Amino acid sequence: MKKTVRDVEVAGKKVLVRCDFNVPMKEGAITDDFRIVSALPTIKYLVENNACVILMSHMGKPKGEPKPELSLAPVAERLSELLGKEVKFISSPQVVSDEVRAAASELKPGEIMLLENTRYRKEETKSEEPFTGELASLGELFVNDAFGTAHRDHSSTAGIARYLPTVSGFLIEKEVKFLGEAVESPERPFVAIMGGAKVGDKIPVIENLMDKVDTIIIGGGMSYTFFKAKGYEIGKSILDEESLELAGELMKKAEAAGVKMLLPVDTVCAEEFSNDSKTAIVDADGIPADMMGMDIGPKTIEMYRNEISTASTVVWNGPMGVYEMSNFSKGTKAVAEAMAECSGVTVIGGGDSAAAVEEFGLKDKMTHVSTGGGASMEFLEGKVLPGIACIEEK
Repeated sequence: MKKTVRDVEVAGKKVLVRCDFNVPMKEGAITDDFRIVSALPTIKYLVENNACVILMSHMGKPKGEPKPELSLAPVAERLSELLGKEVKFISSPQVVSDEVRAAASELKPGEIMLLENTRYRKEETKSEEPFTGELASLGELFVNDAFGTAHRDHSSTAGIARYLPTVSGFLIEKEVKFLGEAVESPERPFVAIMGGAKVGDKIPVIENLMDKVDTIIIGGGMSYTFFKAKGYEIGKSILDEESLELAGELMKKAEAAGVKMLLPVDTVCAEEFSNDSKTAIVDADGIPADMMGMDIGPKTIEMYRNEISTASTVVWNGPMGVYEMSNFSKGTKAVAEAMAECSGVTVIGGGDSAAAVEEFGLKDKMTHVSTGGGASMEFLEGKVLPGIACIEEK
């Protein structure tokens, strides 16, 4: 069990908190504040317990250079609104400057400040000095609450733990609880749903889950690689050629392990990769040579709905089709709706799946929606995440 902020004294202490404020922006405005809202429980707890709170995060990929369009100034503004109190913000190209040090040292219990984008410094992504030490010098305690970057060994995610006592915030605690329990001690039947385009991205997850799940549901672009491995014609559908042999092996492994692996039985095809393209619904083994698969078909939707409805634990990562196009979003929406109606534990593994349930207005119907796409994938693979490994044990 990892220590959390509840396990340490925070009153009067300078507490450095790594959050994940890497939010989508458009023309300088935040378009989705889910990650900011997810960090609030930890921030509020620290404020209520009289800590001097110093927040930090990255945004985008400025690649070690200050880029005004990737400043965290809008985040400080949104945080101030959500918390109903000022979040001090000093925009420094060095992130830690004399002005920032002075502001941190003068911070009083219950006050909050936010540092500039940590990736303005090139040392950040390599967890190098002097940046790691500069960040650590601002605080007396480090709280990692950025699950979305917990799979990165960066200065602000794991590096600071070399200097300061390190505990987790409530978001990381929650992520580890739901993802961990889903994988290690799931209520059965346990159903894993894997979608998205590339089989290669999901193979380690599927292999790690193979001896844990009762059913694996395959959808999205990756299903056409499985079709090809079965000897089906896939037309112009996306193909992960490098993973063709592995797809065949996974089907054999599932059969040998007694795991039910469900592939689409029909598919929505289009002549072009366009929402306005001419479409046809065909059986999985009958995709025309001049068409491409874009979504799971109605028979598959019904089959997947039935499987999800009887599950006690469902983990989902990756859409069922090109859900960004309305004519090819039915499969992804149907899976989201089936999970919303499921009485079991439903966990969304971040990334496109999280974006989809948000878009369909079903996020609040899920047991847990992960804030980290890449981090949740690596967690489900069974990998050690540096940003979690550095947290002290109870």
